[in-house]
Amino acid sequence: MFDEIQFERIKRLPKYVFAEVNDLKMAERRAGADVIDFSMGNPDGDTPKHIREKLIESAQKTKTHGYSTSKGIPKLLAAIADWYKRRYDCDLDPETECVATMGSKEGYAHLAYAITNPGDVAVVPDPTYPIHEYSFILAGGNVVKFGIEFDDDYRLDEDKFFEDLDRVLKESSPKPKYVLVNFPHNPTTATVTQEFYVRLVAMAKERRFYIISDIAYGDITFDGYVTPSIMSVPGAKDVAVESFTLSKSYNMAGWRVGFFVGNKKLIGALQKIKSWLDYGMFTPIQVAATVALNGDQQCVKDITDKYNHRQEVLLKAFDRAGWHIRKNHASMFVWAKLPECAQHLGSLEFSKRLLKEAGVAVAPGIGFGSYGEGYVRIALIENDNRIRQAARNIKEFLKQFQEEKK
Repeated sequence: MFDEIQFERIKRLPKYVFAEVNDLKMAERRAGADVIDFSMGNPDGDTPKHIREKLIESAQKTKTHGYSTSKGIPKLLAAIADWYKRRYDCDLDPETECVATMGSKEGYAHLAYAITNPGDVAVVPDPTYPIHEYSFILAGGNVVKFGIEFDDDYRLDEDKFFEDLDRVLKESSPKPKYVLVNFPHNPTTATVTQEFYVRLVAMAKERRFYIISDIAYGDITFDGYVTPSIMSVPGAKDVAVESFTLSKSYNMAGWRVGFFVGNKKLIGALQKIKSWLDYGMFTPIQVAATVALNGDQQCVKDITDKYNHRQEVLLKAFDRAGWHIRKNHASMFVWAKLPECAQHLGSLEFSKRLLKEAGVAVAPGIGFGSYGEGYVRIALIENDNRIRQAARNIKEFLKQFQEEKK
């Protein structure tokens, strides 16, 4: 009925590639199959005890049950500014340069909605976490993409990045207003140096665009690598904002706590749009998030050590199964090229067959963009025994393709 009433904004969204794998996963489970699930970055551990206890304590107080503030309670905003000062020696005004969001995904959707005019162009490297691209598209903008390249240790080829960005800026019409970057990168786990941000800030000032940086996986680093922040670059607040989320560092994915910091114009736009659209997170969640940011950070180290250990277990087990993957230096994911014997399948067909025939769920690289083809993303959210079982299943699964090659 009412076929003449169309939803044009929704029509700009393609079919969600991950939905195919998720539907298959649910069907397998309903049929009684044991699915070893590496497909989603959903931490499997408990939120640290001191954070949970503060939530309970705050929730017992009647005064915390009403509407909160959309941009974040003052203590949380102060904790965000203090966190940046301790980590990155960056001075932030909690009132005008910080805003709390319901996870970073909501923040990206509302930031793009606030700052994007119809037809505006944003540059988003490919592959990418889908909301980075589709936040602008849903807001009526357009996205220009280019593929990122990295070495065998997942270090971004920074010179190539800037060559490609320069080309895109010259060729795009209208001229891009925004450039989005995300390092450690989701899905590829690629990392950058501090010099990358120095160059990016200088280019933004020269070419007149704003930078939106995502360091959601900034705490999850291994082997001495330390995530840099664009906010450490002098003058970065003139041209950039940056986002972080408590989801991964503190096992708080379901709590939906994130934040954006930086440029007053962009932060002010996000604060204003949120004042019209929401009343903020439940106050006890914000109080607990304050304790997470201000408290003992040993829990973050413990969580990071767990992901490091799981990656090492997975790489060894999968190597024995015939799937050779190099170690990365950041994030809770492994970005794995398809096994040589199965590369002809492509990432989506490989993921579907791996699920149905081996009971192992991974995220197909094509779901993150065309440059993700030939890879899958593996989330380190299963324990050692499940990882080793997955490797045994994969070894049997790959035999059919190895035999075909003979």
